[in-house]
Amino acid sequence: MPLLHDPVVCGQIRARLHKLGPDMRPQWGRMSADQMLWHVNRVLSNALDEYHPDLMHVPIPRGVAKFLTLNMPWPKNAPTQPLYAARDRYSFEDERHRCLALIDAVASRELDTASWGFSAAFGQMTGREWSRLNAKHLNHHLKQFGV
Repeated sequence: MPLLHDPVVCGQIRARLHKLGPDMRPQWGRMSADQMLWHVNRVLSNALDEYHPDLMHVPIPRGVAKFLTLNMPWPKNAPTQPLYAARDRYSFEDERHRCLALIDAVASRELDTASWGFSAAFGQMTGREWSRLNAKHLNHHLKQFGV
């Protein structure tokens, strides 16, 4: 499974982010490009323990939900958890700049020894889990916008 800590994976994601344009339309879902960037930034901030969400209800055991999320394909149009849903419009360039900086911050954090954020859905997560989740999440949304 790809990790955001893998320099090749990180470089590919960064290059794709540079191809994203403010007026690009999603191939599925309702988020605009600026809202998508805000959304992924919220999850990256959560990984870095900069955003502290309350524990959310998960209809299956958290360990099972985490395993499925990290290891199974994600469907298009899966609902976004309200804690991570963009409700406003944002500066595309500010959000992209922030996204690139957050990616660098996540990718440079020590995988096995650093302190990582608490997930609203999954509870405490390791650096490897956050790195995998964010690589998968960014890939999912960049595909959503065709980049």
